[in-house]
Amino acid sequence: MKASTSFPGLLEAFFTDRLMRQRQASPNTIAGYRDSFRLLLGFAQQRLKKTPSKLTFQDLDAPFLGAFLDHLEKDRGNSTRTRNVRLAAIHSFFRYAALYEPSHSALIQRILAMPSKRCDHATIEFLSRPEIDALLEAPDRATWAGRRDYTLLLLTVQTGLRVSELIGLQCHDIVLGNGAHVRCRGKGRKQRCTPLRKEAVAALRSWLRERDPHPSAPLFPNARGGKLSRDGVEYILAKHVNTARGHCSSLKRKRVSPHVLRHSAAMDMLQHGIDRSVIALWLGHESVETTQMYLHANLELKEQALAKTAPLNVRPGRFRPDDSLLAFLKGL
Repeated sequence: MKASTSFPGLLEAFFTDRLMRQRQASPNTIAGYRDSFRLLLGFAQQRLKKTPSKLTFQDLDAPFLGAFLDHLEKDRGNSTRTRNVRLAAIHSFFRYAALYEPSHSALIQRILAMPSKRCDHATIEFLSRPEIDALLEAPDRATWAGRRDYTLLLLTVQTGLRVSELIGLQCHDIVLGNGAHVRCRGKGRKQRCTPLRKEAVAALRSWLRERDPHPSAPLFPNARGGKLSRDGVEYILAKHVNTARGHCSSLKRKRVSPHVLRHSAAMDMLQHGIDRSVIALWLGHESVETTQMYLHANLELKEQALAKTAPLNVRPGRFRPDDSLLAFLKGL
């Protein structure tokens, strides 16, 4: 394949040849790269007064891209992580461009040398068991939408599926009976099966009986029968979290997203003594080290470690009361 060496032609070839044909990137990856370049081209059109199809490599030098990244943080209010994601997409394109534009190698090297920003790592949010119970009580199960929402939320907090995995589920991905489980396709095109507990099995069996759908139909449809979108799941969650806050005051202090439910599933397993390697396998993590963040967030484990340590300035040894009456009072 011979790519057009103009910037517009090379950008098109980057998506069709590099991402789709050579790497067979997932739709989510392609969508993320697409959004990055739509923002970049919109910024270039506003700043340079040139339509995207007229842009050249000289227009997109390192200072200009640095201004674009500053625009993302200062004007659009993007986080440092989002800024780094956009820069990673730009780097990926210019590594591809280097194969076809050796005459611009100096410009490309300066762009590839642009570093990612360091960012703070906040402690992850997760829900406690009373908060999860309040959330699951929020949907009105007397309605079709309420039964769908309850089943969706219950499946999420028990399996820890990502939003992309959740909305991609089809009815034939649910296997009930002995060894009940849900099949999903996660990051990196990895297929995995996650076991289901009795409550989830009962809810899913009832939901599938009510739907009586085609096996390839979406497990959780929207009001029009199509697949739920990511925004749709976030809307459903926000609606029921708002209801649950009326019954559980601690939810008022938390920002609950679909990923928080995933974290909640992981923390529940960790607090019940499940090994980190099993949690990583359950959640579809690439590395066991990814689950390290749950150890940092688990206050109960830290309190258990504290209880095993001796206070400062205390002589070692076992306390022995010097009087039977003191011993009685000490034991009360």
